[in-house]
Amino acid sequence: MASEVDRDWVDRYAGEVIAEAERRAPGKPIVCASGLSPSGPIHLGNLREVMTPHLVADEIKRRGHDVVHIISWDDYDRFRKVPAGIDPSWAEHIGKPLTSVPAPPGSSHDNWAEHFKAAMTQSLAELGVEYRAISQTQMYTSGAYREQILLAMRERARIDDILGRYRTKAGVAATPSTKNLDEADAAAAVEAAAGSGAASDDDGETATGYYPYKPYCAQCGTDFTTVVAYDDSTTALTYTCRCGHTETVLLSEFNRGKLVWKVDWPMRWAYEGVVFEPSGVDHQSPGSSFVVGGQIVTEVFGAPQPIGPMYAFVGISGMAKMSSSRGAVPTPADALEIMEASLLRWLYVRRRPNQSFKVAFDQEIHRLYDEWDALERKVSAGATGPVDRAGYDRAVGTAAVELPRTPRPVSYRTLASIVDITTGQSDQILRILSAMDPEQPITSLAEVRPRLDKVQRWVETQLPAEQRTRVRPEADKELLAALDDDQRKSLDLLLGGLDEHWSLEGLTTLLYGVPKTIAGLPPDTKPTPELKVAQRNFFALVYRLLVGRDTGPRLPTLLLAVGADRARELLSS
Repeated sequence: MASEVDRDWVDRYAGEVIAEAERRAPGKPIVCASGLSPSGPIHLGNLREVMTPHLVADEIKRRGHDVVHIISWDDYDRFRKVPAGIDPSWAEHIGKPLTSVPAPPGSSHDNWAEHFKAAMTQSLAELGVEYRAISQTQMYTSGAYREQILLAMRERARIDDILGRYRTKAGVAATPSTKNLDEADAAAAVEAAAGSGAASDDDGETATGYYPYKPYCAQCGTDFTTVVAYDDSTTALTYTCRCGHTETVLLSEFNRGKLVWKVDWPMRWAYEGVVFEPSGVDHQSPGSSFVVGGQIVTEVFGAPQPIGPMYAFVGISGMAKMSSSRGAVPTPADALEIMEASLLRWLYVRRRPNQSFKVAFDQEIHRLYDEWDALERKVSAGATGPVDRAGYDRAVGTAAVELPRTPRPVSYRTLASIVDITTGQSDQILRILSAMDPEQPITSLAEVRPRLDKVQRWVETQLPAEQRTRVRPEADKELLAALDDDQRKSLDLLLGGLDEHWSLEGLTTLLYGVPKTIAGLPPDTKPTPELKVAQRNFFALVYRLLVGRDTGPRLPTLLLAVGADRARELLSS
């Protein structure tokens, strides 16, 4: 068996889950679970709810065990509020199940839940995530949970006692513990608990007694209802609604309602036999869902609590922590427009669940891709350690499928420069790419896809207008006339060597070598602080003459894009 230092977090959790599953029910399929609420855009933070059990389930499958990853769509949850940008008239639907709320204006989907499920479903397919979907609307309205609901109602005093151990004087759970969290995650935990429902959701306590079941009103369709009486022997349940409707139903036959969240979650653990399900910081504080659920599942439903690590929040480079309560937030679909699926998977693989990380939408994506490409080169050379190799393997595919790959993975930052300079013109992009490595020229854009498509989308949507590159329409005669002797000599050396060095590697050597020649140094001189200053000054001069500012895309790429003839026009005095 591999030592601990040779195992990544996925490997360790998979071992724990397999051992626990064998202890519980040898030979039965191992269940890993996620839960998603399609109440709005399902963002990149929510994706961690899926990727963590997906990666563990996939490792279990790789080891030859029968495993299933279930995703429960909490589409029978109540519609809480009208998001920004939606017609305020949707407020009339607050309190209804998400599957009973009309889809946002212009949507082709049947209801609110299906609208937000669709984009996530497509993203999960692109990411290679296999799962069994469970609609909580279908489960509750079909009566699948009937026995569990009746049990919870019979045991309501016991459940109330468990919840009572955690209720504060204000009637809600305590603020999440921020121990062992970094500053950003600590602040996010408090915010999430305040808005997510983990601490403040209705737990079934009412003025008429404790009832862990919440009916949806037969007249107005909302859950602004209060259970006022329940008979254990007959299952007769009476409720009133804010709209004025009152009704008595037999809970043994009634399918229009659901258990309150803190009872619903542990009920599902028992019903599905869940062995592994992670949850966010907001669900793991004293009195919140995971902690309370652990006692309810054992004391009421007679099943063990899943192995449930806490996962930290996911941020966006240059933005605050994502919160689904804040309107538009980046989603997996947004990320997959600008990065390949393997890179996005890798971001979730390479950090332990309790470590926060950021998904880059700004120019930080260039650095992430540089790291990824470096890892690929190490893997190809057989130079990675077991943990890095495992992370790479989990990123590029699953036990069942290998994700699409870019045959010639040209640097993301280089592609971005080319797309920027050429304004995305395919023939010009191919011209530059074919000149980068004359010995092994790229002859078709298919060789650099899908990465090229992701880069083009990044340039279109994420590169600020003020950072776009525009080659000068004509030479800067004033600047050329003011050059000193060394500057003129430097440009002459550059122009004289263009033909001989016309490749990405050759131009790189030429550009860094010109200041060495001017200083009387041999080409293999290692950079000194003085030489680095001279190189920066030379590069800034070339940038000013080509694009009118001191910086820009990497100069070798820029020169290839401009072309030798055009470069001579702009750099000759």
